[in-house]
Amino acid sequence: MSIEMENNAEQLDDSCCAHEDSHRKSHHSDKVKNNLITRLNRIEGQIRGIKGLIEKDTYCDDVINQISATQSALNSVAKILLEGHMKSCVVERIQEGDYEVLDEVLVTIQKLMKK
Repeated sequence: MSIEMENNAEQLDDSCCAHEDSHRKSHHSDKVKNNLITRLNRIEGQIRGIKGLIEKDTYCDDVINQISATQSALNSVAKILLEGHMKSCVVERIQEGDYEVLDEVLVTIQKLMKK
């Protein structure tokens, strides 16, 4: 298992989603939240970099490679969130007898796979 995967697994143990009065809210530990924000800040920088490459008329293939790297980084954030969601929120809701959560997760996975 890679170091990143191990770190992600450790951080997921600290996350869960609350499901109170049909008002859903995610509750991540500070460690998980900081990890996600750091990743998103890097992605934001990558987007600004891509914009700069286009403004400088950079060779298209180089721009496309940067876009691909940015998409991969964004997918990584989604995977962390999805894994934490399934290991905490989904499990909790199933234990409460709420099997509709399975349909919700399937729709979310279908959306992710379209990309």
